[in-house]
Amino acid sequence: MSEDEITRKAIEHAVKALRNRHLVEEGAHAPAFIALQRPLANQGSEWKEKAETFELELQQCYKAQSRLSEQLVVEVAECRASKALLQEKEDVITDLQNEITKARDEYAKLKTTLEEKTKALELVMSENQERKAQLEEMTIKAKNAEAENKMLIDRWMLQKMQDAERLNEANAIYEDMIDRLKASGLEQLARQQVDGVVRQSEEGAEYFAESTIPALIKHKIQAHEGGCAAIIFGYNSDQLITGGQDKSIKIFDTNTGASTRTLYGCLGSVLDLTITHDNKSVIAASSSNNLYVWDVNTGRPRHTLTGHMDKVCAVDVSKISSRHIVSAAYDRTIKAWDLNKGYCTNTIIFHSNCNALCFSMDGQTVFSGHVDGNLRLWDIETGKLLSEVVAHSLAVTSISLSRNGNMVLTSGRDNLHNLFDMRSLEVCGTLRANGNRVASNWSRSCISADDNYVAAGSVDGSVSIWSVLKADIVSTLREHNGSVLCCSWSGLGKPLASSDKNGVVCTWI
Repeated sequence: MSEDEITRKAIEHAVKALRNRHLVEEGAHAPAFIALQRPLANQGSEWKEKAETFELELQQCYKAQSRLSEQLVVEVAECRASKALLQEKEDVITDLQNEITKARDEYAKLKTTLEEKTKALELVMSENQERKAQLEEMTIKAKNAEAENKMLIDRWMLQKMQDAERLNEANAIYEDMIDRLKASGLEQLARQQVDGVVRQSEEGAEYFAESTIPALIKHKIQAHEGGCAAIIFGYNSDQLITGGQDKSIKIFDTNTGASTRTLYGCLGSVLDLTITHDNKSVIAASSSNNLYVWDVNTGRPRHTLTGHMDKVCAVDVSKISSRHIVSAAYDRTIKAWDLNKGYCTNTIIFHSNCNALCFSMDGQTVFSGHVDGNLRLWDIETGKLLSEVVAHSLAVTSISLSRNGNMVLTSGRDNLHNLFDMRSLEVCGTLRANGNRVASNWSRSCISADDNYVAAGSVDGSVSIWSVLKADIVSTLREHNGSVLCCSWSGLGKPLASSDKNGVVCTWI
């Protein structure tokens, strides 16, 4: 039975009870009315009026009863609504209790996970402390090894100094022999001898011409658009080869100053040049990360040598073969190449970028000058570092080998030009001049054909000439309007050529 039916029955029962009560009251009062009517007949009208009044009151009671019934119905309806609302609230409370239970379970899981992570973190921190202790131990070992290494280097340097003293004694004997040979009229033969061995080129004995101190400008040529950072003379030739930022290589006749050929195909600025001893091939180092090889007679490209990952800043050809060349790039590598096959034969990787390099006379070893200021000697076949010496306090910019192979000229950003004894790698002369400042990391200096003079350009556009014997300035040439980037001396003794950042090339006699 539903609540509505229960409520309805309760209301009907209340109404019925009121009616029965009314009837009972009427039955109870009826004898009293009859008894009163008899003695009070004379007052019948008065009682009649009272009866009507009572009847009216009774009607009012009925009306009041009806209103109470209606109020009861309303109260019952409100009670039912309150019960429904209470049920909804209880459902909400139940849902909230379920959510609280889930949250407690999740909190317990997270707490467990946090405890596991905390334990793992403590373990990692413990391992880190162990690693730190191991690192400190290894650092102490490294410092000890470094101290031991320094001691060994000091001992090695002492041995080198002793060797140098013995070499100096041998040089004194050698110079005494040269003096005696000059006195007997054999000056030309003495100049061709190196430790008793007469050097010969691939096509016969080389020319050894006297070099004169340049004083006058012969030609001033606008060779390139932009800077000209590389110039080189052909072997025993009047040809001058230049390379510039305009990606071209040009060949000039130094007698007339006229351009005889232009080589195209380079995809970047030319940073260095070399030429084979038969004057048949020109090789250019380029900022496009490649080396380019041309046939001089036809002007056609022979090879494009790829493999470097950054700009190639230096290149040189072997002194005993036109087949082998070496190159250096800003990818911290030095590469050896076979021109006949057109591929790389060996790669040397080193932590300091190389700015300049050159072959020694034996064709097996290579000198390299690095950004850290050191001069290094390598076995090009095995890639082994044979020797290393601090050449400059700043980056090395140029390396040149003397014609007799006994001296190496280096230039650096510290504005010094050092001469090293090839046999001991000891400094045998330092050249400097007020106002002579190296212009770039690839500024090239040079030695004259007779090994008596050194030429180097400066930021102020001047070219300084030093005497090797006197270690002093003998001439200063001024014609350039921009920083001089490169100098090259003809193997015939003259002229001297220089180039600047405006692409101007000057020849001096």
